[in-house]
Amino acid sequence: MGTCTSQESRSGEVRIKHSLNKEEESFVVKRRKTVLKSLIKLKIPCSKDAVPNIALLGSGGGQRAMVGLLGSLVQLDKAGLLDCILYLSGVSGSTWCMASLYQEPDWSTKLETVKDQIIRRLSGPAVSWGDAFAKLKKYYYEKDIFSLTDFWAAIFVTTYIKEIDEHRLTGQRNKLKKDPFPIYTAIDKQCKQNREGDPWFEISPLEAGYSLTGAFVKTSSFGSQFDNGRKIKTQPEMDMLYLQALCGSALADGDANISFIWQSIKGFISNLMSFENEMIEGMEKDPNSPPAGKCSKVLMDLVDMNLSVLNGIDPFDLHESIRTNMNDLTGGKDQHIFQMEKLNLADKEAAILHIRMYTLDICACLRVSFNFWPFDVCFSICRAAVLWIWGRKYDFLQNMTDKTVPRALLKSETRDYIDAGVLQNSSYFSVLREERDIDLIISLDFSDGDPFMTVKNAAKTCRKLKIPFPVVNIPNKDEKKPKDFYVFKAKNAPTVIHIPLFNVVNCGDDIETWRSKYKTFRFPYNAEEIAKLMEFAGRNISNNRAKLLKHIRAAIGQRHDKQHCD
Repeated sequence: MGTCTSQESRSGEVRIKHSLNKEEESFVVKRRKTVLKSLIKLKIPCSKDAVPNIALLGSGGGQRAMVGLLGSLVQLDKAGLLDCILYLSGVSGSTWCMASLYQEPDWSTKLETVKDQIIRRLSGPAVSWGDAFAKLKKYYYEKDIFSLTDFWAAIFVTTYIKEIDEHRLTGQRNKLKKDPFPIYTAIDKQCKQNREGDPWFEISPLEAGYSLTGAFVKTSSFGSQFDNGRKIKTQPEMDMLYLQALCGSALADGDANISFIWQSIKGFISNLMSFENEMIEGMEKDPNSPPAGKCSKVLMDLVDMNLSVLNGIDPFDLHESIRTNMNDLTGGKDQHIFQMEKLNLADKEAAILHIRMYTLDICACLRVSFNFWPFDVCFSICRAAVLWIWGRKYDFLQNMTDKTVPRALLKSETRDYIDAGVLQNSSYFSVLREERDIDLIISLDFSDGDPFMTVKNAAKTCRKLKIPFPVVNIPNKDEKKPKDFYVFKAKNAPTVIHIPLFNVVNCGDDIETWRSKYKTFRFPYNAEEIAKLMEFAGRNISNNRAKLLKHIRAAIGQRHDKQHCD
């Protein structure tokens, strides 16, 4: 691990240390008092020192996870167990639920009311195109680095969560009084791809940073530019809409999603140009303005060219259309940029590389005459798409010298952050930090596909990293027909409770039918679908209240024994 164990920048913004933030420490002391009162109310004997640290995890799964977590929390509240939770940590769709809840200070004291508000919103009208475009425009002009996450936030995430939440996460900092401590999670894309360093990234109202490395920056400064721990350029703190898009950006991983994004860009450009039609028509009538209609046509052809190459279709006719319009737009200048020989589509990798450079060249050339809204954002979206840039932020660790931090994190100017679910669809590593000292993990699994993948992967990774975690053995007969409650225990490790959303108890023999009905990538749920899913998720809690109480009691004993040994 190296010799340096603690470093803090002179500004106090960046902290490299395996310890809790001082404000989190204070929160934990107060929250443990709340937990003790809750245990007494449940008639569970417990001393002050034996209060267990319990973490509740919500997995990824899009709107299925969002609604599922809400339904689970409602039943935990009814069971009198919600105030036993110290940390609430989420991945992807579960963070959408968390963001909605924490808009309301002390939401856990009035959950029925807050739940009804959230369901009304989710069942209501979508965000208008005009509002979504305005939000994208704001993202585009307010900061240095624009990525597909900005596009994803304004144009897509809004269609699921039905709002533009411009609150800042740090706004919750002084309102954390009666609710569990929230932890939103993502991963560092380069760490995942290069298999170096610590990919596990967490974001709380206090700090953002690498969970296992112990390197953090104040959340208000996450995204600002630093050099050796000194802030050299301030960037605006991300709002809650962007945070939900960053945490819920599963499409950022894998080539299979590139065509979907280009199709989405095509629809977006078409809608945007229609929305800005009055401005574009005005430009067309002004002899001193560049011909906006031709620029729009080039953009649409450029998108279609990318789609054609991805689908193995010769794009030469589209290239001819672009060349003709570019000739008119540039007055015949820079024609060498627009030459393209017939592509060998059999070599798909080479064809994609060629079209990437072609797209970047065309956008750079158009930007000379059309470097204004709405064309400028279209060029930037196309650039981000061909370079596949998601969640890019300045690296707050750049040029620091701490030997405990992976070298790659110290040398790069920027890092890309994406949905944690593409690596591990439950946020175990945010609560497995040794300093959080967790006794009991309750993992609510809303994943698509294998209902045990998250807990099995967590156990495997913990073995590799030498992090205490129980052995996970799943009976073969349960792989396709999971039950609704599993417990994994080991000495000197947190107990893990694993609860799959769809199981033989609440679905009978129809597990696949329900999974199919609530697919991750589909249109937003209607009111009836939301109510049914909340009921299914809630049953997993209400049916197992006695078991949860049993393992909370066991966690008290475990904590007591640990304190006694210490």
